[in-house]
Amino acid sequence: MSNLDVGSLERIVPDEINTEGITASETMKLHFERYTFAKNHLVPGTLLDMACGVGYGTAMLASGNSQISKAVGVDVSQAAVDYARRRYETGSISFEHADALTYSPGFRFHNIVSLETVEHVEHPAELFARFSDLLAPAGRLIASVPVTPSVDGNPHHKNNFTVNTFRRLAAPHSLTLLGRLDQTQPFSPFALARKTEPRAHGLRPNMARFYLQHPSHFLLRLWSTLAYGFVNKYVTLVWERES
Repeated sequence: MSNLDVGSLERIVPDEINTEGITASETMKLHFERYTFAKNHLVPGTLLDMACGVGYGTAMLASGNSQISKAVGVDVSQAAVDYARRRYETGSISFEHADALTYSPGFRFHNIVSLETVEHVEHPAELFARFSDLLAPAGRLIASVPVTPSVDGNPHHKNNFTVNTFRRLAAPHSLTLLGRLDQTQPFSPFALARKTEPRAHGLRPNMARFYLQHPSHFLLRLWSTLAYGFVNKYVTLVWERES
């Protein structure tokens, strides 16, 4: 546990959530909603939870779910995988340390779930191509991204998305859209500026300098604020592959 940064913007650890403040609790609720939505759209068979973090979502998807014969959670963080193995591994749920773009188990999964992952990679189309390689015919792919700007505030994010740019990633891969979950999370810019909660310390430092160096990101943030106010918006989409 000592190697896990539980206060990171990128790490949700349910067992530690009560120590992190209201922002973390609200974020946890959004994650739970996504995993519940994903669970309701799974098909019978095997499951891959890509970028599973500490494994609570993999357990939510597979525990007590007679439809899932085997679930594998994969994450690039060895510390997260070690925690997941200690906390959530069972006979039908296992965890592996691997990179999403190179993970190659030698078989295809009937379900792939990857929540809040795509925005972290430099080339999202390559990740979707990997998902396509790993998805069985008639399988389900369930993924989510922020659809308001996030690169300016979160130094771990590489790409901004709209609902349409996210949907287009699936176009080359014979995937049919089946379902959608929209989520909105209000935030206080003043609380973030004051960094009154531990998770706010993970925000990009010197944001004013970042905007000066990348004015397009400032304009995108301005447009988003005028259009939606002080909120973060997310979408989770469900696709099915042709049989």
